[in-house]
Amino acid sequence: MVGIAMKDLISIKDMGRRQIEGIFSLTDKLKRKTPRSLNGKIIAMIFEKPSTRTRISFEIATYDLGGHAIYLPKKDIQLGRGETLGDTAKVMSEYVDGIVARLFTHKEMLDLAKYAEVPVINGLDDLLHPCQALSDLYTIKKRFKNLKGVKIAFLGDGGSNVCHSLMYACSGLGVKMVIACPREYSPRPKILRDTRRYCRLVREPREAVEGADIVYTDAWISMGEERERKERIRKLKNYQVSSSLLKHVKKRRYFVMHCLPAHRGEEITPEVLEGRKSIIWEQAHNRLHVQKAILHLLLGKK
Repeated sequence: MVGIAMKDLISIKDMGRRQIEGIFSLTDKLKRKTPRSLNGKIIAMIFEKPSTRTRISFEIATYDLGGHAIYLPKKDIQLGRGETLGDTAKVMSEYVDGIVARLFTHKEMLDLAKYAEVPVINGLDDLLHPCQALSDLYTIKKRFKNLKGVKIAFLGDGGSNVCHSLMYACSGLGVKMVIACPREYSPRPKILRDTRRYCRLVREPREAVEGADIVYTDAWISMGEERERKERIRKLKNYQVSSSLLKHVKKRRYFVMHCLPAHRGEEITPEVLEGRKSIIWEQAHNRLHVQKAILHLLLGKK
């Protein structure tokens, strides 16, 4: 598509408004009719971390577009025996047409993209989760028709990869975002600086949710943080999305979102997760369609 050419999708920071909106427009088109634009193409999926939505949605999206996905957990390839990501990237570029990666560190993601001669899509790293954030903003746009004037309140771990990518997405699209979190779980200072025009940090959850159109939360304990479980729950307990907190939204029309997996009774209560304000399952469903658009854009036959 004219104006939204990209080689990789590593960070939404690297994208302009036109590119993001182009993905949303393409998503709408592919929902109506899916071309076989990946016919004969092979996608390698390198996953150092377990996955439900990212893996399933990318595999199905690849299949629907006519391609074939190969799932490659770290233990099954030479990465598990010490081969560098650079060497892996060079070899894979000889075999496959694109790579979807779910890695432990952002540095690894950057190295993979640096050495790969085929498109690399960030399926999650410790800093960013761009495909999730793009799907989230697409879901919000479908609900409100227009993102102008929308306010997102994010509660909990402001230093999570999801929060960081949401901040970049909101900044790129001109959407207001308020993050409420304890001081030690604040977003990275650089990302706060990069997005300061549209993103604001507060400490009080009530302040964040007042007037919000979207109340968003994420798991408090991510992969690799299990040892900190008790401490994280203790420090984040006041940021739980509950019915009592939602009374402070003071708007009739608003929605609750969660990127999943959810831990009922921790970051969100069961009645809110399953309640009438929840669009969480719609949000998960849209991962498939937005990622189909990303694959078509980066790898589809022109």
